[in-house]
Amino acid sequence: MKIGIPKEVKANESRVAITETGAELLVQQGHDVYIEAGAGIVADITDEQYIEAGATILENAEDVWAADMIMKVKEPQESEFKYFREGLIIFAYFHLANEPALAEAMVKAGVTAVAYETMVGPNDDLPLLMPMSAIAGRISVQIASFYLQSPQGGKGKLIGGVPGVKNGKVVIIGGGISGQNALQIALGLGAHVTILDVKPEVLQQIEEVYGNSIITLMSNEVNIADSIKNADIVVGAVLIPGSKAPTLVTEEMVKTMEPGSVIVDIAVDQGGIFETEDRTTTHEDPIYTKHGVIHYAVPNMPGAVPKTSTTALTNVTVPHAIEIANNGVVAAAENSNMVYTGVNTYGGYVTNKGVAEALNMEYRDFAKLVSK
Repeated sequence: MKIGIPKEVKANESRVAITETGAELLVQQGHDVYIEAGAGIVADITDEQYIEAGATILENAEDVWAADMIMKVKEPQESEFKYFREGLIIFAYFHLANEPALAEAMVKAGVTAVAYETMVGPNDDLPLLMPMSAIAGRISVQIASFYLQSPQGGKGKLIGGVPGVKNGKVVIIGGGISGQNALQIALGLGAHVTILDVKPEVLQQIEEVYGNSIITLMSNEVNIADSIKNADIVVGAVLIPGSKAPTLVTEEMVKTMEPGSVIVDIAVDQGGIFETEDRTTTHEDPIYTKHGVIHYAVPNMPGAVPKTSTTALTNVTVPHAIEIANNGVVAAAENSNMVYTGVNTYGGYVTNKGVAEALNMEYRDFAKLVSK
């Protein structure tokens, strides 16, 4: 199979879909790997390294997109829709519940979209989302601490305090991978931390690890409203695979927060959980202020650390890329539930129920489509 790795065109996206090691693994399986020139430079991978791995460097994005399967990091941008065609496989992060124009374009063209973020593992987890969730969780608290500083418009607090001075308060909504990684960094910085989740068993697991050093609460409207009033930092870390993120923090709740407090929403690429998020931002222009509260709403947070992110992503995606390249999507999906659950569009239809419901588009079961 011909596999194309284009340069990412989303604003300030510095990652690349695979490392030179990933390219070599695909080549060893007998596949042709085409890399757009300069695609890995910011992630510290040169064209020469890709060539040494057996890949071919192409100067034009159009030539790369002529491959049978495209591997990307972030969802195709509008400027890339022109490359869509029937039967093209795109293996990437899509978050289609928040991307109606992209979903419609892929359905219309007959593109097969295999989404990293909906691939369900044997433990009912999301293995291809986990490394990026972990990175986003860790970055979230670092970033929020920076914007809490007075020169950045924040309230001028050191989140860990110093002897004789109270430490800051961090509230994390969501106890999954990103939430637990945010918790780890917040505690490491010396913050007072409250974490909320809808699952008692998740809170129990967190308490077993951290004991009385944190506060765990059931995630509901009352507890969220009460927790964020005096928070210096609020991290949104909620994910519903394939579906739009629920609005959990209302505008009225945000109004109760102190001026100069900071909100970071890891779920912004799924629509976000804060009602005051009326737009996404970029690494170049990452924040805006509403009701005196700083909002950081960058949807590709791990792109800030492309060297770490690209390697972590390659580790989890390449084995499945090999499955698809060796067998084709249909056979790979028959043999692997992870590939099956990753198929979001196929044959002109949306094949992920959560995406279809979020976008009010027609849903077709993938297994029924391919059995005809």
